[in-house]
Amino acid sequence: MIDAIRDLTVANHILSFKGVLDSFGHISVRHPGDAGRYLMSRAKAPSQITPEDILEYTLDSTPVAQKGFALYAERPIHGCIYQARPDVMAICHNHARELLPFAVTKTSMRPAIHVAAAIGQNVPVWDIRDEFGDTNLLVSTNEMGKSLARCLGNGRAALMRGHGSVVAGTTIRDAVFTSYYLQVNAAVLLEGRALGEVQFLSPGEVDLASHTKAMTMAQDRAWDEWVAQVG
Repeated sequence: MIDAIRDLTVANHILSFKGVLDSFGHISVRHPGDAGRYLMSRAKAPSQITPEDILEYTLDSTPVAQKGFALYAERPIHGCIYQARPDVMAICHNHARELLPFAVTKTSMRPAIHVAAAIGQNVPVWDIRDEFGDTNLLVSTNEMGKSLARCLGNGRAALMRGHGSVVAGTTIRDAVFTSYYLQVNAAVLLEGRALGEVQFLSPGEVDLASHTKAMTMAQDRAWDEWVAQVG
């Protein structure tokens, strides 16, 4: 439990430093001792989060002990994906600037660089308006969270139309790694299209590269570097 809280705190700082999380994004981890709960901070800027800000939630996204703290409105994103995906151990919801052009157009997000193979063959786009009409675009109910989880399916990431993205990981480090390289891949695609036609990774390349990059050694190397960067 202590290790999970520590790593979750550090993950917030890394993702903020890397520009993946802005003032409103968040990352969570499934409770290491209870698969029916998850850990996430109170509503606070990610760069400012401390271990004391981490709260415990049930999978319907109700806090076990709120402690008088304000909560993220979009916590159903996390609870509903944990319910739908027993294999998911960490989730990041972010509004990374580079992703937004892909979330507001029909342009496909696919991996074009080897480190982005972790995002999977293709990243679907979830449109909240399809099921819920005009909203404030926040995933603030469990019905909305379940809809987003269905769009994510068994994948690693999904974009959210006019909003941002969600990334599912097998560990906190995996979620951080995948979230960062989803952002990097988006930036490369935007720059690459200015030069000409983009050559995406083939399905076989994605499978082989994602297996390599998903290895603990690779993620640990990146994590150690990023921890050093945020001090």
